[in-house]
Amino acid sequence: MDPTRPAPPPRADETSAWHALVDGQLPPAQAQALREQLRDNEAAQTTMSHWQAQRQRLHALHQDMLHAPVPDAMLAAALRATDRREQHTQWWRWGGMAASVLLAFVLGWTGRSQWPAGMSGKTIAAGQGTMQAVAGPAQRFAQQASVAHAVYQPEVRHPVEVTAAQQDHLVQWLSKRLDRPLKVPALGAQGYELVGGRLLPGDTGVRAQFMYQNSTGQRITLYLGALAPVPTHPANDNKAKPVAPIAAPTTAFQFTQEGPVPGFYWTDAGFGYALSGQLSRPELLTLATVVYQQLNP
Repeated sequence: MDPTRPAPPPRADETSAWHALVDGQLPPAQAQALREQLRDNEAAQTTMSHWQAQRQRLHALHQDMLHAPVPDAMLAAALRATDRREQHTQWWRWGGMAASVLLAFVLGWTGRSQWPAGMSGKTIAAGQGTMQAVAGPAQRFAQQASVAHAVYQPEVRHPVEVTAAQQDHLVQWLSKRLDRPLKVPALGAQGYELVGGRLLPGDTGVRAQFMYQNSTGQRITLYLGALAPVPTHPANDNKAKPVAPIAAPTTAFQFTQEGPVPGFYWTDAGFGYALSGQLSRPELLTLATVVYQQLNP
């Protein structure tokens, strides 16, 4: 048969299978079965021979292009397209995080007016015992601690302002800004080493955040600050002075899951503490207990 002679077209239901056979796309068993089926079909043999001849001529015509390197201009265009896709994906990722952080702040701000009045000093059931109910400011404090953790925990290059290598300076600086002598708990026995710390704004003044990390890269943060505005001292006084106790209840540990990450928080004479991290409740409680014991020896 002459493969260059025009061949009669196959039926529509045969086209895909015949093309797959000519292009070598069928599994061996299915290809052999189709060849057996078409062995005595002269029209089919003529059509597929015609297709095979076209395929070989096209392959020969563009043989050099198949083995030629990709032109620099085309490669650069492909790289630019890839970079744009990656940037688009990154913007969506950061946009989602920003939306989550904004939502957490809005919930914390609006929730301040919805906390029942007169709850300060009362007790609520918690597990097998009771603990003192916290007022709105402590709840907002815990939510802000959770948001601060969610914002800075993923940072690779700048998770803190001052690293653990300058711990003495870090403690002196934050103590001065919070107007209260601070102490950095040591959590090495629990597998966490200090990364460093930073200064953050709060709705009643400045706040401090200490970040810790274990060998697997898991991070936790200790967030602390006054729940009410602190007295100011003359600008030329370089020593951090203790703040007089504020009339606010001291609370037992409270567990919260209202922010982006869970955590335990407590207050002591108007000063708040919150330990946050993507850990289980028992793990967080163990770490919070160690922190409390070191801050209150």
